[in-house]
Amino acid sequence: MAEEKKGSEKEATQPKSIDPVVLEMLEKAQADGVSTIFSRSEETKPCPIGHEGNCCKICFMGPCRLVGKTTVGICGATKDTVAARNLARMCAAGSAAHSDHGRDMAHTLLAAATGEAPDYKVKDERKLMAVAGYLGVATEGRSKEEIAIDVANTALNEFGRQDADGLIYTRRAPAKRQGIWRKLGITPRGIDREVVETLHRTNMGNDQDAEHILDHAMRAALADGWGGSMLSTDISDILFGTPGPVAATANFGNLKDDEVNVVIHGHEPTLSEVIVAAASDPEILEYAKSKGAKGVNLSGICCTANEILVRQGVPLLGNFLAQELAVLTGAVEAMVVDIQCIMQGLVAVA
Repeated sequence: MAEEKKGSEKEATQPKSIDPVVLEMLEKAQADGVSTIFSRSEETKPCPIGHEGNCCKICFMGPCRLVGKTTVGICGATKDTVAARNLARMCAAGSAAHSDHGRDMAHTLLAAATGEAPDYKVKDERKLMAVAGYLGVATEGRSKEEIAIDVANTALNEFGRQDADGLIYTRRAPAKRQGIWRKLGITPRGIDREVVETLHRTNMGNDQDAEHILDHAMRAALADGWGGSMLSTDISDILFGTPGPVAATANFGNLKDDEVNVVIHGHEPTLSEVIVAAASDPEILEYAKSKGAKGVNLSGICCTANEILVRQGVPLLGNFLAQELAVLTGAVEAMVVDIQCIMQGLVAVA
């Protein structure tokens, strides 16, 4: 009991963040009575059943809570099966989210190459040629637009690929690693194929072997890592330039009291890159000055912040946990968001 009490006292006195700026903003949030992810994490305790993976909501005969004397669900599913299904579905959702971002990038490249989206161009031809080589796209005697169209279409075909040879990009892995995947039977055949099969396999009455389910969870994860995510990274380089080391400032000190503060937050460089261009548009700058501001000050939060940091040198305002606190400063005129990592609590704070 003494050890438990000591542990709880230590937890209570431990600071919520190592960042002094965050701690200062949390004091303001408390004084203003504003709910943030930090306060909600203290008020909301994790569900002990869900935390153990012992809650099954796959079908409407439940939900089944496998606690105490209840060791199997109504359908007879064991704790191992239920936990494996829950984890596999999380893997499928994550793979779908990242890979759908890759699909958007491929669509953007196609639209840029065909002239449908004239605001986007192929900025890194060298990277285009490299990716064309990975994907088996012919380059000899062809324009960069023709090559880009084929690269984009080949990338899009990876989502619906069905054959057992696996995703093209898996062949970029070391040969020994590819051999391990083949031996385990987890080489991803197609990005969408593996996500859909995860949902099918984990539905009630299908695959009920925990280890087998987890094998497929790995295959769905590989479909993201060696499929959608890698494609999105390469295509981002093609469209916006391959990044290199940059020097930049970070944290809330980047907010200016004499400029229009715009924060870019989310996951899609397709949007953020256009915002960066717009922030230096003479007409927009003139309008800002007509309202008494010296200019437009851009900063980023979360994933898209890294994109515009490494390519454009736009400073990083904060990470995922800091998004509500940025709005709480009252200094942000607009937070432009797109997909992924956007907390619903942002609206309430705003």
